[in-house]
Formats: sequence, C-alpha cells, structure tokens
Amino acid sequence: MLTGSTGQIAGIIIASLLVIGFGIGMSVYFGRKAKNSADWLSAGESLPLIVVIITQFATATGGGVLIAHVGIGYRSGWSVFLYEGCVLVGFLVLMWIARWLREQRFTTVPDIITELYGRNRLAIAIAALAALVVPFGWLATQFVAFAQLFGQLTGVSPTALILVIMVASLLFVLPGGLTSVAWTDFVFGIFMIAMSLGVAAYAIHLAGGWGQITATVPQRLWGWEGFTAAGWDQIWLWVAAILPGTLTNQLYYQRVFATKKVSDARRGLGLSGLTMLIGGIYAGCIGLAVHSMNPGLVNEEDAAGWLLTQLPTWLVIVFGAFLVSTIISTTGAALQSVVANLTRDVYQNIAGKQAGERQTVSLSRMITVGVSVLAAVLAILFPKALSWLVATYAYSAAALAAPIFLGYLLHRRRRLTPAAAIAGMVAGIVGCALAQLADTTVPYAVYGIAISTVAVLGTALLTPARPAVENERAVQA
Repeated sequence: MLTGSTGQIAGIIIASLLVIGFGIGMSVYFGRKAKNSADWLSAGESLPLIVVIITQFATATGGGVLIAHVGIGYRSGWSVFLYEGCVLVGFLVLMWIARWLREQRFTTVPDIITELYGRNRLAIAIAALAALVVPFGWLATQFVAFAQLFGQLTGVSPTALILVIMVASLLFVLPGGLTSVAWTDFVFGIFMIAMSLGVAAYAIHLAGGWGQITATVPQRLWGWEGFTAAGWDQIWLWVAAILPGTLTNQLYYQRVFATKKVSDARRGLGLSGLTMLIGGIYAGCIGLAVHSMNPGLVNEEDAAGWLLTQLPTWLVIVFGAFLVSTIISTTGAALQSVVANLTRDVYQNIAGKQAGERQTVSLSRMITVGVSVLAAVLAILFPKALSWLVATYAYSAAALAAPIFLGYLLHRRRRLTPAAAIAGMVAGIVGCALAQLADTTVPYAVYGIAISTVAVLGTALLTPARPAVENERAVQA
C-alpha cells in the first residue's frame, strides 16, 4: 500500500476537512431555501441555467473518471473521448424530450411512466426500482473509490474512510435535499473543472512536455488513430452500455425537473454534455503522461494512483481536496436521488401514504440516513465485488429506455395503458437476465432493450385506439 509522508498525510487530512466543512456550510446556507418537500425533492424548479450545467458535470464526474477513465487514457489514448462522447450523445438525446419533461413538473422517473401510461401501483413499483438501483450503485461505488484512493494516500483503513465519506454525504444532503446538493455541486464543480485542467497540465509538464510524450508513447495512442485505439469491439460495447444508461439515469432527469425556466431545460443538457469533454481532457492527458513516464503498469487503473507518488507535497494536498470534492459531489447527488424515489414513489404513490410538509421532509431525512448506512455496509462487506453495481446500469436501461422514449413517441397517437409499461419493463429485465446468463457477446443490455421495445410496441398496437376527442386532448398535452 502506498503511503505518504507524515506531512503529506496531515496536509491531506486538513485539506479534506476544510473542503468537507466548507461544503457543509454551503449546504446549510442553501438548505435554508428548502421551505417544503418540493424544494427537498426537486429544488422547487429554482435552479438557474449555469447551476444546472455545472451540477450535471459535478454529478457525472466521480470515481469512474478519477480511476477508470484515466486507465482508458493510459491504455487506449484518446479513445477516452469516445467514452465521454457516449455521455454527450445521451445528453443530446435527452434534449429532445427536455421541454416536455420540464413542463410536466415531474419529480422522479416513475412520474414520467405514470404520465405516459396511467397510474398503476405495480408499474410505479417496477419503475421506482429500476430508477433507484443506478444512483444506489453509484453511492456504494463512490464510497469504495474514496476508500481506495485515500487508503493509498494515508494508510487509513477502508472501513474508517467509508464511514467518514458516509457522514460527510449525509451532512451535505440532510439540510435541503436537492436544493443544497445542487448549489454545493455548483461551487465544487467550478473547483473540479479548474483542478482537472490544472492537474492535466502539470502531468504533461512532469512527463517532460508534450514533445517528450509523443517521443515515448506509441503514435497509435496520441495521434488521430488514438480515438479508436481501444478497438471497435470495445467502442461498441461502450455505446451499448453507456448511452442507454445515460438516457435512463434519474440523476440527470432531476436537474431538468429543477430548472428555473422551461427554456433552460434543453440548453442545460446540451451544455452539460459538452462539459463532460473536460473529463476526457483530464483522463486522456494524465493517462498519456503516466504512460510516457511508466509504460510498464500491469493494471492501467493504477495510473492515477501512481501519479500521486510523483507529485510534490503541495499538489498532493490540493489534489486530495479535489478528490474529496469530486467524490462527495457524486455521493450527495446519488443519495438524494435514491431518497426521492423512496419518499415520492414508494411511500406516497405505492403505499398511498400522505403526510404534511414537515412530516415528508422529516421522513426523507430518516430515509437518507438509512440508505447511507446500507450503502456503507455493502461497501465495507464487498469492497471488490463491484461488477454487480455496474450491472445496475444495464438493467435500469433495459427496463426504462423503451417505455420512456417509445411512450413519448406514441402517447399522442396511441392509447397507452399501464399494461404496456409493465410488459415493457418486465420484458426488458427478463431479456437482460437471460442474455447475461447466456454470456452473450453483445452486451446483455441490448437484448433487454430490444425485447422491451417489442413488448411495448406489441402491447400498444393491441390496445384499442383512443376515441377522437381523447386523441385531440392528447395531442394538445
């Protein structure tokens, strides 16, 4: 295990505590704007465009960019931009329905299913489960990523670090839910953008400059061919996994639901997608720089950790603060999203329980604590078994992609019923599971989405057409 000097460890701890304390202070301050449950669950449609853009970036940039994406840059050069490009394309597709999403004043993804297909408890339950597994997976994964990164830097036990990040995440979310999370992410996001570009530039300098990198790294990684150096098989796997996962990720939808202006919904997604390319610059430059300095790493995901051993003490300390802000931004957003599902969909819509504003906020905070503890326990017990968390992307996309996007296409032309939503979601999950068990070459999410599409279309076509008057109302909606 890599450990720093006593001075480095002390500096990292102090910097981390300052970042966490500053974030908590912002969370409390902005949390005062959360006057009711709508503010807690969806920020009361109060977020300006610039906040939406930066908070989307901060939410999407987590342990994956810090570790896995740098590994892609190390092994496959500029191919990392195609990975980030899949997220960008997903954001651009979401722009297509963003205005409609915002105008409908949704809070969670199951609200979309209800609007398109009608109210049904079973449909809400399946949609809620499919929507919450991804942010919950993100939450547990970020806990593990924090423990791995700071365990290398400080030598502190993973269990202690997971408990630290759990408490910090709670303190970020509890004051004001999405209102406090979004504004805190905005401030941290600006810091993250500056640090990403700064660390990337320093890594190039440390490697001896761009000329030295091009002289020591194979041209197939840093030249134009570097954009496809990962190989088309790997690239199509990214397209099949990341694009559908982005299209059904409730974390991104919630920022659309929370925009101050309807016109900001589409622009926010497009500009947020472009900011994701900053992650590609960070990961690609660091990956290539480390490859130049140490081309013999067995595991490419060790590239980011190896770079830490080469940085001067002051930069290690600042980089530690960067890691904290990056991971906490993602954990806070993921935690709030899971809680919104459990409060809005499970408690209110499925169980049929209604409570006053104060009771709803209090319940949300209690659920927040429970979800955090559960994620921390799983992260401690299964610190290396993260493949099941990655699978949540596939199953969520298989269940939700066809019902949401086909439903949007068909809702003005066909009479959609809860049966179509249930058939599509169940077929997607079952198809995904069968393809996974068969160990198919094509990602199992593709099979799930394809079967779900057939189920939604088949059920919709077999449903009698809506009356002319009802159809006219649907077109006007």
